Amino acid sequence: MICPNCRAEIADDSNFCSSCGVRQAETAATRSVGRKRLMRSSTDSKIAGVCGGLAEYFEVDSGIVRILFTLITIASGFVFGVLFYIVAWAVLPLAPARFYPGTSHATVGAGPAPSH
Repeated sequence: MICPNCRAEIADDSNFCSSCGVRQAETAATRSVGRKRLMRSSTDSKIAGVCGGLAEYFEVDSGIVRILFTLITIASGFVFGVLFYIVAWAVLPLAPARFYPGTSHATVGAGPAPSH
């Protein structure tokens, strides 16, 4: 495997680059083998992450899922859609947050640096 930061050759199962120390992104080889699990999204949520979780599960854009869900909710007289969303919110587990290379916890959402 090649480190995307320093282009050094590293072991395929490495979590960090041995040359520059940058954490490596999750690859297809390191993902757990097995079935996909339907979960609420922890990163793509507007209310509770139900539509974002459905989008991740079916590997489609979350905007399309939100539009379809809204249309189904309106067409069903709001009962089916609202009831389904509340049940899904209560039943589906929240997915663990994913690691995104190149971002640090200190800078994400921190806004501009304060001036002294």
